Amino acid sequence: MSEPFYSDAKLYDRLFPGRAPAVDFYRAEADRQGGSVLELGCGTGNKLIPIASDGHPCVGLELSTAMLAEAQRKADERGVELELVEGDMREFDLGRTFDLVIVAANSLLHLHETQDLVDCFRSVRRHLAPGGRLVFDGFNPSVQMLAHADGVRRRREALSFVDPDRGVMHVDVAETYDAAAQVTRARWYFSTESEADVAVAPLEIRSIFPQELPLLLALGGLRLVERFGDWSGRPFTGDAPVQLCVCESD
Repeated sequence: MSEPFYSDAKLYDRLFPGRAPAVDFYRAEADRQGGSVLELGCGTGNKLIPIASDGHPCVGLELSTAMLAEAQRKADERGVELELVEGDMREFDLGRTFDLVIVAANSLLHLHETQDLVDCFRSVRRHLAPGGRLVFDGFNPSVQMLAHADGVRRRREALSFVDPDRGVMHVDVAETYDAAAQVTRARWYFSTESEADVAVAPLEIRSIFPQELPLLLALGGLRLVERFGDWSGRPFTGDAPVQLCVCESD
């Protein structure tokens, strides 16, 4: 897990605002499935609040208290009702089932151990109503990109954003890849034009390769029924940037 990276919820939102294609994808899935929605790793509610605004009863589970507080603030600001619960997606018991469970924005990849992923899938299965579905996304690992994770600090121009108090914020990332663990270990550096490294945060993300994913799901009592390669719903291919997965109980 990478709790320090998510301790500043406002910084997170400026760095990763809710992208329209991803938000639209999950809203459409909620409408297609109908009924209640549970999001694991709901963060600041970038996906869940729009889904709740469409009329779906929504619950968000999140480990970070800072992220939960910001999600509640944003929901109140928009007049949207949702239930937020502090908890760990590996093991939780909400005492009810849901028609749709989602895990968005690579949140599942914070679980590094195989057993953690299996435990999460088993917890999801216990919370799926009859006919319910799990839908999640994770990046599709690129061997070429992983091979270039050499620990060198590099500027990520595409991630620059404007902080209302500090101005333009630049982002540098230094990362290495632990092939045995399938985990990319990174440090993110945030700097303004006048001040270097105003914030530094570690972030560790697991790679889940396409061929291992169905087996992990099966161990958790789930099966993969569809896999898309982008937010438009194009079929998954080896060079697709993401894995958008639709799963059901086995």
